[in-house]
Amino acid sequence: MSSALTDLCRYPIVQAPMAGGASAPPLVGAVCEAGGLGFLAAGYKTADGMYQEIKQLRGLTARPFGVNLFLPQSEYADPAAVEVYANQLAGESAWYETPLGEYACGGLDDGYDAKLAILIDDPVPVVSFTFGCPTRDALEAFARVGTLTVVTVTTPEEAAAAQWAGADAVCVQGIEAGGHQGSHRDTPASDGSGIGLLSLIAQVRETVQLPIIATGGLMRGAQIAAALAAGADAAQLGTAFLACPESGAHALHKQALTNPLFVRTELTRAFTGRPARGLVNRFLREHGPYAPAAYPQVHHLTSPLRKAAARTGDAQGMALWAGQGHRMARELPAGQLVEVLAAELTAAKAALIEGSAS
Repeated sequence: MSSALTDLCRYPIVQAPMAGGASAPPLVGAVCEAGGLGFLAAGYKTADGMYQEIKQLRGLTARPFGVNLFLPQSEYADPAAVEVYANQLAGESAWYETPLGEYACGGLDDGYDAKLAILIDDPVPVVSFTFGCPTRDALEAFARVGTLTVVTVTTPEEAAAAQWAGADAVCVQGIEAGGHQGSHRDTPASDGSGIGLLSLIAQVRETVQLPIIATGGLMRGAQIAAALAAGADAAQLGTAFLACPESGAHALHKQALTNPLFVRTELTRAFTGRPARGLVNRFLREHGPYAPAAYPQVHHLTSPLRKAAARTGDAQGMALWAGQGHRMARELPAGQLVEVLAAELTAAKAALIEGSAS
């Protein structure tokens, strides 16, 4: 707890940025007020939408918080493969009585440059990045305005690239994590070959000298203690906060986390064209094996279908992002969850000390 990053919060507990609405300002504000470090998710939002959420959050808390950005994606995606997938989804379009999204004209950069400009002009305490590593110039610009930067990594090599570019910390994401894998390159040959969190923490700790935020399947204070013992400086939890009343996740998504109907998670490209871990439902089973590596084209293609499924109360057609520990979700107010996690962490540390002394 000696780094500039962890000095921002009372507890080494970070609420993950969850794009799509879950990381709403009320959730982030409650986490920050309770002593954790909350993150807004700017992914899929316009630059102005991001700015409005920052303004709303500042009205809820004066404590430090973070904002997460998606890196621009490369132009590569096989248009023919996306077209084939669109044809396969014709039945879904008919079922939900909604047209497929306009994937060909969907933006690849997620408004990245405009968001950078806003965050440089009106700085926030922390900015994190997913799907790649920013340029050295971008990271230096944030350093000049006093913003700490965090790069999401899934391998020691990505961590080394983040350190070289000048990041202040890395968010080490194990394969257990819910939602998108934050790998810097989307290579289909690597699907499913990610590294488990505890092993990855140790490998990254031996590769770089940056503070480490560990994330992936963490749901209890004892797991946070294990991550810290493995070499992390803080732990980031996403699925654990999804079920909170302040979360902007759809009610069906929250219910599905502990619904016996959804027994496991899988990495899939079915909804967005990029590997992401979600609860196994009908859409994932039927379309996952055929989805091409085409992000964000597939995201734009399926977006109307997912919205229609949510609107009609059909969880079998929604992207139910969740980490491997989803069955351990607790429907607690976010502030209370932070306090419970902190108490569990303290108890786990005490038990470890007691055990080593006996």
